Amino acid sequence: MRFMVITKATAESEAGVLPATEDFDTMGTFIQELVDAGVLLAADGLQPSAKGARIYFDGDTKTVVDGPFTETKELVGGYYLIEAKSLEECVEWFKRCPIQRPGAGTRTNIEIRQVFQAEDFGENFTAEQREAVEKRHATVAETN
Repeated sequence: MRFMVITKATAESEAGVLPATEDFDTMGTFIQELVDAGVLLAADGLQPSAKGARIYFDGDTKTVVDGPFTETKELVGGYYLIEAKSLEECVEWFKRCPIQRPGAGTRTNIEIRQVFQAEDFGENFTAEQREAVEKRHATVAETN
């Protein structure tokens, strides 16, 4: 099973405050453990929302709004994509994640969501559609 592990933005990350050298070392050690265990598929931090945009869809109307966005607690700060045997295994890995500590009196969290697999869609997802997805995945893998 694949899981997307979402780290939340903080006031500091939204302000562009970069982690200290020690934080890079600590996080690097954790990420290397994921690599060594063969579970890590991808991991990256995200730039502050001030460098991003949102697209709102209302029927045929699309409205683009440039960042920054105000609700820091709702913003994604980074992500991991991992392969694990179960949600429980993923949770055990990320209970050990050395996330940056927010300011005093502030809580943060990591959100874990299972990624859909073809079999999750049942008969609504035809053999032709599955084949098309597999071809796209293969093309992406070849270009990366």
